[in-house]
Amino acid sequence: MNTNYFCEITPEIAHFAELSRQAATINPELFTEYDVKRGLRDLNGKGVLVGLTEISDVCSTKMVDGKSVPAPGELYYRGYNVKDIIRGLSDNNHFGFEESTYLLLFGKLPTSEELTSFCQVLANYRTLPTSFVRDIIMKAPSQDMMNTLARSVLTLYSYDEKADDISIPNVLRQCLELISLFPLLSVYGYQAYKHYHDGASLFIHTPDQNLSTAETILHLLRPDSKYTPLEAKLLDIALILHMEHGGGNNSTFTTHLVSSSGTDTYSAIAASLGSLKGPRHGGANIKVVKMFDDMKKHITDWNDEEEIGAYLTALLHKEAFDHAGLIYGMGHAVYSLSDPRAELFRSFVERLSKEKGREDEFALYSTVERLAPEIIARERKIYKGVSPNVDFFSGFAYSMLDLPLELYTPIFAIARIAGWSAHRLEELNYNGKIMRPAYKNVQEHLEYVPMDQR
Repeated sequence: MNTNYFCEITPEIAHFAELSRQAATINPELFTEYDVKRGLRDLNGKGVLVGLTEISDVCSTKMVDGKSVPAPGELYYRGYNVKDIIRGLSDNNHFGFEESTYLLLFGKLPTSEELTSFCQVLANYRTLPTSFVRDIIMKAPSQDMMNTLARSVLTLYSYDEKADDISIPNVLRQCLELISLFPLLSVYGYQAYKHYHDGASLFIHTPDQNLSTAETILHLLRPDSKYTPLEAKLLDIALILHMEHGGGNNSTFTTHLVSSSGTDTYSAIAASLGSLKGPRHGGANIKVVKMFDDMKKHITDWNDEEEIGAYLTALLHKEAFDHAGLIYGMGHAVYSLSDPRAELFRSFVERLSKEKGREDEFALYSTVERLAPEIIARERKIYKGVSPNVDFFSGFAYSMLDLPLELYTPIFAIARIAGWSAHRLEELNYNGKIMRPAYKNVQEHLEYVPMDQR
């Protein structure tokens, strides 16, 4: 069989593609005429209300004299400010991802005993079925780890005797298993890809039940399984900041949408992975890293603010990098004055840059962080403020941790599976109705034309 045939854009496919393009063209003015909220957002960027949640709150405005005005961003998990959650972590081996996962799933902060018991449950689940690595992960490894992760999740369905049971205890059990297994599925998938596609040595480390999720990632990834306390701490903070961000973000809304159909947990999470894979959602930090790589090639003096400013202006004029007209890592769909996740992450990134001897790069990031909002405000008409988002620093942090680009989005998934799980349980607990929003047909009705008259 000629497998390349399936990858070719033949003349026939090109012809059909043009027909499809013509059939899919809708007059943009109709969206305004029928008041369609494109992207489920209004003209002011506010999301259309489609549900209620108690899991997290994303705040970017405050009421002043009866009017909503921009305010510094705040993020709450089950009513607790994420700033307080992270500040509550000590500098020793107190890792917060597991504690925050407990909070998201069960709505309360765990006691020391409850957290120990919960971590043991996760540790017990952190083992794959016999021969799963050999039979599933090692065979036909994908160059995109998100596809590898989704395939592994869907395959786990076949190993679950209660795969279609959507009772709350069973769904919770499935979610805890997936939360535990995501680091293994992601890192093993990457190791297989590097071995079979790039000829690299193959490392499949056995998970250590005494390690946190952040430590497990570094233990599985690195050939010698070694890492510093600050490296593990920074990755733990990254997981906490990425694990949940309201019910309206694309992948979490996908979790709600698909869960409302009554489907199984594996299918729901695979759908969410498909959403997160999209570069408009989970791949933003990769764009930031590549943008800075290009910037370093074209800027001779990293301390020259005029030269940096000229490059940023060229980005907006579609004259630099990918010619998309964007400064990646700047701005957010909800936050305006500040992204609390970026602010929290910044100090830890600065600390690691000193440990790694990369203070000059951090200084470059800091300069861009300060100049970009001013340049965007000068060059563009914007209805709200622009500030660095969490992706602005996360890519740089991952590069200092020697995490490969292929794992940037899977790391996001390893964190966000906790939030997805909480939202799936909430959907199954409280809704009971399948989501079915309306689409208005704008195609006129036609008389059928027999074949011999066409």
